[in-house]
Amino acid sequence: MKKPKRASAAKAKEGRKISIGRSNAAPKRLTKPPAKPPRRAALGDDAARDNVRATIRGLRAKLKEAQRRVAELEAAADTDFLLEIPNRRGFERELARAIAYMKRYRASGALIVLDVDRLKPINDSFGHAAGDEVLKAIVATLTRQVRASDVVGRLGGDEFALLLWNLSETDAKAKAAALEQAIDDLSFVFRAQHVTAGASAGVALLGPNSDAGRALEEADAAMYVRKAHRRHEPRIRLARSER
Repeated sequence: MKKPKRASAAKAKEGRKISIGRSNAAPKRLTKPPAKPPRRAALGDDAARDNVRATIRGLRAKLKEAQRRVAELEAAADTDFLLEIPNRRGFERELARAIAYMKRYRASGALIVLDVDRLKPINDSFGHAAGDEVLKAIVATLTRQVRASDVVGRLGGDEFALLLWNLSETDAKAKAAALEQAIDDLSFVFRAQHVTAGASAGVALLGPNSDAGRALEEADAAMYVRKAHRRHEPRIRLARSER
Protein backbone atom coordinates (compact mmCIF):
# COMPACT_ATOMS: atom_id res chain seq x y z
CA MET A 1 0.00 0.00 0.00
CA LYS A 2 2.98 2.38 0.41
CA LYS A 3 3.93 2.38 -3.33
CA PRO A 4 0.69 4.02 -4.54
CA LYS A 5 1.23 6.82 -2.04
CA ARG A 6 4.68 7.47 -3.46
CA ALA A 7 3.27 7.60 -6.97
CA SER A 8 0.64 10.08 -5.94
CA ALA A 9 3.25 12.22 -4.25
CA ALA A 10 5.37 12.17 -7.42
CA LYS A 11 2.42 13.22 -9.55
CA ALA A 12 1.61 16.04 -7.19
CA LYS A 13 5.20 17.24 -7.29
CA GLU A 14 5.24 17.10 -11.08
CA GLY A 15 1.98 19.07 -11.19
CA ARG A 16 3.51 21.82 -9.06
CA LYS A 17 6.52 22.06 -11.39
CA ILE A 18 4.28 22.46 -14.44
CA SER A 19 2.26 25.13 -12.67
CA ILE A 20 5.38 27.02 -11.67
CA GLY A 21 6.75 26.73 -15.21
CA ARG A 22 3.58 28.14 -16.68
CA SER A 23 3.59 31.06 -14.24
CA ASN A 24 7.23 31.82 -15.07
CA ALA A 25 6.59 31.70 -18.85
CA ALA A 26 3.76 34.26 -18.75
CA PRO A 27 6.02 37.37 -18.46
CA LYS A 28 8.02 36.23 -21.49
CA ARG A 29 4.94 36.66 -23.65
CA LEU A 30 4.71 40.28 -22.45
CA THR A 31 8.30 41.13 -23.60
CA LYS A 32 7.76 40.23 -27.25
CA PRO A 33 8.76 43.07 -29.69
CA PRO A 34 5.86 45.29 -30.80
CA ALA A 35 4.33 44.74 -34.15
CA LYS A 36 5.81 46.66 -37.14
CA PRO A 37 4.27 50.11 -37.71
CA PRO A 38 1.79 50.31 -40.51
CA ARG A 39 2.93 51.27 -44.00
CA ARG A 40 1.40 54.72 -43.62
CA ALA A 41 4.12 55.71 -41.10
CA ALA A 42 6.87 54.97 -43.66
CA LEU A 43 5.08 57.10 -46.22
CA GLY A 44 4.94 59.89 -43.67
CA ASP A 45 8.75 59.72 -43.18
CA ASP A 46 9.28 60.03 -46.95
CA ALA A 47 7.11 63.13 -47.06
CA ALA A 48 9.06 64.67 -44.18
CA ARG A 49 12.36 64.01 -45.96
CA ASP A 50 10.98 65.58 -49.13
CA ASN A 51 9.98 68.66 -47.16
CA VAL A 52 13.47 68.93 -45.68
CA ARG A 53 15.07 68.63 -49.12
CA ALA A 54 12.73 71.30 -50.50
CA THR A 55 13.62 73.60 -47.59
CA ILE A 56 17.34 73.08 -48.22
CA ARG A 57 16.91 73.85 -51.93
CA GLY A 58 15.00 77.01 -51.07
CA LEU A 59 17.71 78.15 -48.63
CA ARG A 60 20.44 77.49 -51.20
CA ALA A 61 18.57 79.55 -53.79
CA LYS A 62 18.18 82.41 -51.31
CA LEU A 63 21.89 82.21 -50.42
CA LYS A 64 22.86 82.33 -54.09
CA GLU A 65 20.65 85.36 -54.67
CA ALA A 66 22.09 87.09 -51.59
CA GLN A 67 25.64 86.44 -52.80
CA ARG A 68 24.76 87.86 -56.23
CA ARG A 69 23.29 90.94 -54.61
CA VAL A 70 26.37 91.42 -52.43
CA ALA A 71 28.58 91.21 -55.52
CA GLU A 72 26.44 93.86 -57.24
CA LEU A 73 26.65 96.17 -54.24
CA GLU A 74 30.41 95.73 -54.00
CA ALA A 75 30.76 96.54 -57.70
CA ALA A 76 28.55 99.61 -57.27
CA ALA A 77 30.64 100.75 -54.32
CA ASP A 78 33.74 100.66 -56.56
CA THR A 79 32.15 102.40 -59.56
CA ASP A 80 31.54 106.07 -60.32
CA PHE A 81 27.78 106.44 -60.83
CA LEU A 82 27.99 109.18 -63.47
CA LEU A 83 30.91 107.94 -65.58
CA GLU A 84 30.70 104.16 -65.03
CA ILE A 85 34.43 103.78 -64.38
CA PRO A 86 36.20 102.85 -61.11
CA ASN A 87 35.92 105.50 -58.43
CA ARG A 88 38.79 106.25 -56.02
CA ARG A 89 38.05 103.16 -53.96
CA GLY A 90 37.86 100.92 -57.01
CA PHE A 91 40.95 102.41 -58.64
CA GLU A 92 43.05 102.13 -55.49
CA ARG A 93 42.05 98.47 -55.27
CA GLU A 94 43.10 97.89 -58.89
CA LEU A 95 46.37 99.74 -58.29
CA ALA A 96 47.15 97.62 -55.22
CA ARG A 97 46.47 94.44 -57.19
CA ALA A 98 48.67 95.63 -60.05
CA ILE A 99 51.59 96.39 -57.74
CA ALA A 100 51.21 92.97 -56.06
CA TYR A 101 51.41 91.39 -59.54
CA MET A 102 54.49 93.48 -60.37
CA LYS A 103 56.20 92.36 -57.19
CA ARG A 104 55.54 88.71 -57.98
CA TYR A 105 56.40 88.74 -61.68
CA ARG A 106 58.86 91.65 -61.82
CA ALA A 107 56.57 93.63 -64.15
CA SER A 108 56.37 97.39 -64.59
CA GLY A 109 53.96 100.14 -65.51
CA ALA A 110 53.07 103.78 -65.04
CA LEU A 111 50.53 105.80 -63.10
CA ILE A 112 49.15 109.02 -64.60
CA VAL A 113 47.10 111.46 -62.55
CA LEU A 114 45.18 113.90 -64.75
CA ASP A 115 43.25 116.99 -63.68
CA VAL A 116 40.75 118.86 -65.87
CA ASP A 117 41.95 122.46 -66.02
CA ARG A 118 38.80 124.45 -66.70
CA LEU A 119 35.89 122.43 -65.40
CA LYS A 120 34.92 124.91 -62.65
CA PRO A 121 34.51 127.87 -65.06
CA ILE A 122 32.38 125.66 -67.31
CA ASN A 123 30.19 124.64 -64.36
CA ASP A 124 29.89 128.25 -63.20
CA SER A 125 29.10 129.60 -66.66
CA PHE A 126 26.85 126.87 -68.08
CA GLY A 127 25.74 124.72 -65.16
CA HIS A 128 26.70 121.30 -63.85
CA ALA A 129 24.89 119.49 -66.66
CA ALA A 130 27.43 121.04 -69.04
CA GLY A 131 30.25 119.99 -66.73
CA ASP A 132 28.93 116.42 -66.68
CA GLU A 133 28.92 116.39 -70.48
CA VAL A 134 32.55 117.50 -70.50
CA LEU A 135 33.52 114.78 -68.01
CA LYS A 136 31.81 112.08 -70.07
CA ALA A 137 33.58 113.23 -73.22
CA ILE A 138 36.93 113.23 -71.40
CA VAL A 139 36.39 109.68 -70.12
CA ALA A 140 35.52 108.51 -73.64
CA THR A 141 38.70 110.16 -74.94
CA LEU A 142 40.89 108.61 -72.24
CA THR A 143 39.39 105.17 -72.84
CA ARG A 144 40.16 105.39 -76.57
CA GLN A 145 43.75 106.35 -75.81
CA VAL A 146 44.59 103.30 -73.67
CA ARG A 147 44.59 99.53 -74.02
CA ALA A 148 41.91 97.18 -72.73
CA SER A 149 44.30 95.95 -70.00
CA ASP A 150 44.81 99.51 -68.69
CA VAL A 151 42.52 101.09 -66.09
CA VAL A 152 40.91 104.55 -66.14
CA GLY A 153 39.43 105.76 -62.85
CA ARG A 154 37.99 108.91 -61.31
CA LEU A 155 39.67 109.96 -58.08
CA GLY A 156 37.03 112.59 -57.45
CA GLY A 157 35.69 115.84 -58.88
CA ASP A 158 37.72 116.69 -61.98
CA GLU A 159 40.69 114.42 -61.18
CA PHE A 160 41.33 111.14 -62.98
CA ALA A 161 43.97 108.41 -62.79
CA LEU A 162 45.23 105.92 -65.35
CA LEU A 163 47.04 102.65 -64.65
CA LEU A 164 49.14 101.71 -67.68
CA TRP A 165 51.12 98.48 -68.08
CA ASN A 166 54.65 97.98 -69.41
CA LEU A 167 55.66 101.55 -70.15
CA SER A 168 59.11 103.08 -69.84
CA GLU A 169 59.52 106.55 -68.35
CA THR A 170 59.88 108.06 -71.82
CA ASP A 171 56.77 106.28 -73.10
CA ALA A 172 54.77 107.22 -70.00
CA LYS A 173 55.59 110.92 -70.34
CA ALA A 174 54.79 110.79 -74.04
CA LYS A 175 51.45 109.16 -73.25
CA ALA A 176 50.69 111.85 -70.65
CA ALA A 177 51.39 114.58 -73.22
CA ALA A 178 49.19 112.80 -75.78
CA LEU A 179 46.33 112.62 -73.27
CA GLU A 180 46.64 116.33 -72.54
CA GLN A 181 46.55 117.13 -76.24
CA ALA A 182 43.54 114.90 -76.88
CA ILE A 183 41.56 116.66 -74.15
CA ASP A 184 42.73 120.10 -75.28
CA ASP A 185 41.33 119.29 -78.73
CA LEU A 186 37.84 118.60 -77.41
CA SER A 187 35.28 121.29 -78.21
CA PHE A 188 31.78 121.80 -76.86
CA VAL A 189 28.89 124.13 -77.65
CA PHE A 190 26.90 125.52 -74.74
CA ARG A 191 24.36 128.29 -75.27
CA ALA A 192 25.63 128.85 -78.80
CA GLN A 193 29.21 129.29 -77.57
CA HIS A 194 32.20 127.06 -78.36
CA VAL A 195 33.98 125.95 -75.20
CA THR A 196 37.16 123.97 -74.71
CA ALA A 197 38.42 122.26 -71.59
CA GLY A 198 42.00 121.21 -70.88
CA ALA A 199 43.99 118.83 -68.71
CA SER A 200 47.27 118.63 -66.80
CA ALA A 201 48.91 115.24 -66.26
CA GLY A 202 51.59 113.96 -63.89
CA VAL A 203 53.44 110.66 -64.10
CA ALA A 204 54.80 108.15 -61.56
CA LEU A 205 56.56 104.94 -62.60
CA LEU A 206 55.45 101.61 -61.11
CA GLY A 207 57.55 98.55 -60.40
CA PRO A 208 58.14 95.71 -57.92
CA ASN A 209 59.18 98.12 -55.16
CA SER A 210 56.30 100.58 -55.61
CA ASP A 211 53.81 101.55 -52.93
CA ALA A 212 50.30 102.47 -54.06
CA GLY A 213 49.83 105.43 -51.75
CA ARG A 214 53.26 106.88 -52.43
CA ALA A 215 52.83 106.44 -56.21
CA LEU A 216 49.55 108.38 -56.13
CA GLU A 217 51.19 111.18 -54.15
CA GLU A 218 54.12 111.32 -56.57
CA ALA A 219 51.89 111.46 -59.66
CA ASP A 220 49.62 114.02 -58.02
CA ALA A 221 52.59 116.28 -57.17
CA ALA A 222 53.88 116.00 -60.75
CA MET A 223 50.41 116.92 -62.02
CA TYR A 224 50.37 120.15 -59.98
CA VAL A 225 53.79 121.08 -61.32
CA ARG A 226 52.47 120.57 -64.82
CA LYS A 227 49.33 122.59 -64.03
CA ALA A 228 51.48 125.51 -62.89
CA HIS A 229 53.23 125.48 -66.27
CA ARG A 230 49.89 125.70 -68.07
CA ARG A 231 48.50 128.67 -66.15
CA HIS A 232 49.36 131.04 -68.99
CA GLU A 233 46.59 129.45 -71.04
CA PRO A 234 43.21 131.24 -70.96
CA ARG A 235 40.86 130.04 -68.22
CA ILE A 236 38.09 129.44 -70.73
CA ARG A 237 38.08 130.13 -74.43
CA LEU A 238 34.83 131.35 -75.96
CA ALA A 239 34.27 132.00 -79.66
CA ARG A 240 31.82 134.56 -80.90
CA SER A 241 28.23 133.51 -80.45
CA GLU A 242 26.79 131.73 -83.46
CA ARG A 243 23.88 133.40 -85.20
